[in-house]
Parts: sequence; structure tokens; C-alpha cells
Amino acid sequence: MAENKTTKIEREYVIPLRDKCRPVPRYKKTPKAVKTVKEFLARHMKIADRDLNKIKLDKYLNEALWFRGIKKPIHKIKVKVVKEGDIVRAYAVDLPARINFKKAREEKKSEAQAKIGKEAAKAIESQKKAQEEAAEKEIEESGVDKETAKEEAKLDVEESKKPQTKKASEEEKEKAVEESAQKEAKTEAKAVKKTTTPKTGKEKAKAEEVAKQ
Repeated sequence: MAENKTTKIEREYVIPLRDKCRPVPRYKKTPKAVKTVKEFLARHMKIADRDLNKIKLDKYLNEALWFRGIKKPIHKIKVKVVKEGDIVRAYAVDLPARINFKKAREEKKSEAQAKIGKEAAKAIESQKKAQEEAAEKEIEESGVDKETAKEEAKLDVEESKKPQTKKASEEEKEKAVEESAQKEAKTEAKAVKKTTTPKTGKEKAKAEEVAKQ
């Protein structure tokens, strides 16, 4: 019978790697081991068209395959496989001590970060609740209904917005008046200079005689 695509399948395999990696050049042995793992899982998990892109290897499994470098891969590896739909995910069962220590350390870090995030979220929620409770107490002490208090708060917000717009419009009007006054003063100063300064040499001489007298 055909397997349902929505079902989740879990299996464990011990994958041999020595025979497939033996005829390959030394500088290609570990890449061949990775490909051998994917081909083995594609065959045994019945992947359509043997598509290797549908097989996802865990990073710790990849590190276990590359643990001894590119020239000396391990001869076999035990793998736990989970198939969901068309995607197959593989995890290493037995890891070397160094990789196992790294995995445990990263898991501890992720757990600590999750705890910090939860604590921060709880603190924010408690602050919000305290603020809401304080506001309710103030309303109860003042003897005003909650609905009327909410309406008054809305009116206060609207009134606080209105004067800002009025002030902005008044400031713009004042700036426009000042700019127009400055322009008029400049034009008047130019006109005065034109009338006072003589245009010819004779007019200059007459002006000097008048100034002496």
C-alpha cells in the first residue's frame, strides 16, 4: 500500500561507508561519504526520483562525518531518520565526545536565552497589569465611572492635539509676515540709494558744494 504523505515515519539505520569511499581519491572521500548517506536514505525511505535535495542532514551529523578530515571519513555511522511528507531529516545517534560536548553547550545556551525571553515577557505583562490596576484605583477613588473616565481621556488627547496644530499655523503666518516685511525693507533701501547717489560727475560736484555750504 502507498504511504500517506502526512504520516510521520521514524527509523534507525547503520550506514556502511567504507566500500563506497574506497575507490574515490583521498581528497574526495568525505564528500563521497556525505553523498553515500543521502543516497542510502533516498533508497530506503522511498524518495520519489531519488531526489537528494529532499534529504536534510543535521549539522552535528555533518560534523561527525567531517570529524577526521576530508581524507579519512568514518567507516560507518548510526543515524536516526524522520520522514514527514517528502522531506527526510537525518540525525546522528552516536556522536564523538567533542561534538557531543559542543551540542550540549549550545543546547544550554538556547535554553538560557529562552528563559531570559520568558522572564522579560512576564515582567512586561506584570508592569502592564500594575499600571491598569493603578488607573482603576484612581478612577474608583475619584468616584467617576469607567466609561466617563475613558471619554474624558479621549477628549484630553484630542484637545492636546488641537493647540499644536493652531500653534504651528500661527508660527507659519508670523514667518510669512516677517519675510514680507524684510522684502519691503530691502526694496525701500534700494530706492533710497538710487535717489541719494548722483548719476553724473556734475551732480557729484554740486552735491559736494552743497555739503560744504
